[in-house]
Amino acid sequence: MTDPAHPDSAGLGSPAARYRMLRLIRSFEELALGLVKSGAIIGGIHPYIGQEAVAVGVCAALRPQDRITSTHRGHGHVLAKGAAPDRLLAELLGRTAGLNKGRGGSMHAADFSLGILGANGMVGAGGPIAVGAAWSARQAGEDRVAVAFFGDGALNQGVLLESFNLAAMWQLPVLFVCENNGYATTLPAATAVAGSAIGRAAAFGIPAAEVDGMDTEAVRAAAAEAVERAAGGGGPGLLECRTYRFEGHHTMERLMKLHYRTPEEIADWRSLDPLPRAAALLPHGRAAQLDTSVAEQLAAAQQFALASEHPDPERAADHLYADGLRPRAGSTG
Repeated sequence: MTDPAHPDSAGLGSPAARYRMLRLIRSFEELALGLVKSGAIIGGIHPYIGQEAVAVGVCAALRPQDRITSTHRGHGHVLAKGAAPDRLLAELLGRTAGLNKGRGGSMHAADFSLGILGANGMVGAGGPIAVGAAWSARQAGEDRVAVAFFGDGALNQGVLLESFNLAAMWQLPVLFVCENNGYATTLPAATAVAGSAIGRAAAFGIPAAEVDGMDTEAVRAAAAEAVERAAGGGGPGLLECRTYRFEGHHTMERLMKLHYRTPEEIADWRSLDPLPRAAALLPHGRAAQLDTSVAEQLAAAQQFALASEHPDPERAADHLYADGLRPRAGSTG
């Protein structure tokens, strides 16, 4: 049911297409929040509301053949790379019509056909996957760039630093994107992270830039430069996108009633909301038209997802093991 005229299947090459994707991600997350509250989505989600400009800006700079790895807060990345909202919503609901037959859920959605190598519940774990994808593409003579999204809380993860090292040593076409929303769960990053993302990159000789992560066009411009450099053999790059999540780390916070951010802080960041900033670039009335289009698309997506079948418990052991794998030369089968 994905409309080929929609930017999630036709690209993000215009301000209107980018605004529409921002609205699609925002409204998708708001719909998902409602389904969590109703109990239709089991286990909750990590809302991406507020950070949409990062996903849209970066993915607007990518080519169809490029790949991404995502995070536990990954719905925005998956949608911006072109995943169908109806199938992603079905995945969150655990239905067989989902991207991964309902087995990946909110934190592990993937679509290899679109270059979405998977969201990941382990902090920083997308880094080595993206490095491996970039190395594999080089070995195969393929022109592909891999992007690894991660949060500020991942900056202390050894596996991410190892990924920086390998990418720099081998000059791989990787773009590391740090979504610095200021908090690792409820812990302010300033109290837990010594140095900075830019400093981490500099230590490995990786070109890096800090960008306003609430400005879609600024993110897109910085990402386009890094992607072009990587695709041209210039090696890895890093973007630190200063952004903010308007909702809690996880929907469970609504039940726990945690208070670690002031209302004033949240209000200050809400004044930088990327949607009105993107809407201001469009002709009068165009944003409202796109809002209506998104609302219609998501209404259909919700109907599709809720009507999709639940998995058969008798098939619970399916897909536990890979098949059709070919051993590398010199290895034992």
